[in-house]
Amino acid sequence: MTTFGFHASHEQIGPRALLEAVKHAERAGFDAAMCSDHFSPWSARQGESGFAWSWLGAALQATGMPFGVVNAPGQRYHPAIIAQAIGTLGAMYPGRFWAALGTGEASNEHITGDPWPRKDVRAARLRECVDVIRALLAGEEVSHDGLVRVDRARLWTRPEEPPALVGAAVSVATARWCAEWADGLITVNAPVAHLREMIDAYRDAGGRGPLHLQVHVSWAPEQAQAEAIAYDQWRSNVFAPPVCWDLETAEHFDVVSADVSAQRVAEVVNVSADLGRHVGWLEEYAGLGFDQIALHHVGQEQRGFIDAFGAEVLPKLRPTG
Repeated sequence: MTTFGFHASHEQIGPRALLEAVKHAERAGFDAAMCSDHFSPWSARQGESGFAWSWLGAALQATGMPFGVVNAPGQRYHPAIIAQAIGTLGAMYPGRFWAALGTGEASNEHITGDPWPRKDVRAARLRECVDVIRALLAGEEVSHDGLVRVDRARLWTRPEEPPALVGAAVSVATARWCAEWADGLITVNAPVAHLREMIDAYRDAGGRGPLHLQVHVSWAPEQAQAEAIAYDQWRSNVFAPPVCWDLETAEHFDVVSADVSAQRVAEVVNVSADLGRHVGWLEEYAGLGFDQIALHHVGQEQRGFIDAFGAEVLPKLRPTG
């Protein structure tokens, strides 16, 4: 049975309000949660960017749900520090935390002042980071000299069972590559044929573990309002790689998205005031075999979405009897 979770967007909502939202989501019937990990929002209109790892400790304590985070080790974050963060949360909340690892975006990573590498170099760097993190979580002392450098690192606080390290992918090729090392796969909503191809590539290459999907939705009682929310908050997020990987600031995203149409936004966000239509979309995703689907309402106000989906959408997605 597919688990339906709440996605907490640090780029759009301040951490105090986001904590209240995730607590409310649990009360409303959401079974899990996950969050982003950004230094910068995608647009000045979004206007937030709380530190995910501080927030996760509070969110795990305030709820009983399992949580995940999407993280990019290697530049802004040293992999030994990420291993320590994963290990600490795993020790405090056994069985409730997982981390998805990806190659990142320049908008977050450029802050170090280091050059932003080519995609192939970022992938190789991530692979090194994964090996470092796994070894540290296994209790090994790690020294490594490569695209990342580690000197005699050891984690003194570790969970009995290391949290899952999930591969983050948006392309078929990356999904296939993630099968080499990941404990699961996460991607974002896309045409069903593309999602099916990604799943097949991951599984056919030997990929193990659960399949996660993050779904961008925009709902409001009136269709025009749902469309306006999506257009205001998410039109800077319509660009396919490599554009979304390589732009450096929120201002850059706002400039290039100035002429984006509402129709283009609807290609990446499920926009509808009709809750039945959202049920249909989610049923189709679940039918592909996703084990967990995290719903991201792209608006900054979450309560109405949480209440409506908790009452009218989630019950229709669960088996009866």
